[in-house]
Amino acid sequence: MDGGLVARSARGAIGEHWWSRRFLEVLESFALGSRLTRGKNYARRGQVLSLEVATGVVTASVQGSRRTPYRVSIALPAFSELVWAKVEVTLAEQAIHSARLLAGEMPHDLEEVFLAAGAPLFPQRAKDLTLSCSCPDREVPCKHLAATFYLLAESFDNDPFAILLWRGRSREALLHRLRELRGGDAARPAEEPAALPFEGPRVGAMMALTDLATADGDFWTGAPIPALPVQAELPTDLLLRQLPVPGALLGGPRLVTHLASLYAVLGEPPD
Repeated sequence: MDGGLVARSARGAIGEHWWSRRFLEVLESFALGSRLTRGKNYARRGQVLSLEVATGVVTASVQGSRRTPYRVSIALPAFSELVWAKVEVTLAEQAIHSARLLAGEMPHDLEEVFLAAGAPLFPQRAKDLTLSCSCPDREVPCKHLAATFYLLAESFDNDPFAILLWRGRSREALLHRLRELRGGDAARPAEEPAALPFEGPRVGAMMALTDLATADGDFWTGAPIPALPVQAELPTDLLLRQLPVPGALLGGPRLVTHLASLYAVLGEPPD
C-alpha cells in the first residue's frame, strides 16, 4: 500500500538483530505463532500506516478491508524508578555497556541485567501485554495487531532504544544517567556527541577498552571485548567522552585533552 510502512523482509523470518528476534520469539512462545503469521502479509504489503512507541504503549494505524484504518494499541507496563535505578547502576559499572549503548547496540547480557533487577525486559506471559484493535475481529491478536508486532520488531532493529523507551527510559535520559553515575557528567565539556543512527554493531573507539588498565583507584578498568568489526562512522574519541576524567595524579582534564588529540591523529586514514 502506498505510504504504508513496509517490512524489509520479503520472505522468511523478520528481525535482524538478537533483540528483535528475541521479541518475536517471546510472542511465539505464548502460542500466538499461527495468529502472528496472519499479520506477515499485512506487514509486507504496507498495511501498517503509522507506528509510534511511547512509554508503556505502542500505537499504530492499520489499513484493513474498510475505508477507515483501524486503531491498534499494544500496552506493556513501564518499569518503576527503583528498577531503572538498579539497572542504571549495573550498566554504569561496566564501561563496555556505556560504550555499546552510545553506539546504538544492545549488550548481549542486557536481559540478564534486567532479570537481576527483578524486571524482565521482555514480556513473560501473554497477559503482560494489553492488546487492543478497533476492528470487529474478536480473535486476539487479530491480523492488524500481528502486523504491528512485526513492524514493531523491525523498528527495534532500527532503534534498539525503542525497547527501553517502551519500558520507561528514553535514550537521552538513560545515557545522561550513565554519564552521571560514571562521574563524568559534571567534568565533561558542554559539547556532547550527537545521536547516531543505528546501523548495526559499530564499536569504533570501543576497541581501545582492551588497552585500558586500572589506574588512580577505580579509574578506567579494562574489559574484554569480543572480536567485532571496527567501522569509521563513530567519532574516534567516543570512548574517551564516556569515561570519567582522571584524577590530578594522572593529569586530570589536561590528560583527556592530550588523549583526544592523539585519538584524532591515530584515527586518520592512512595516505
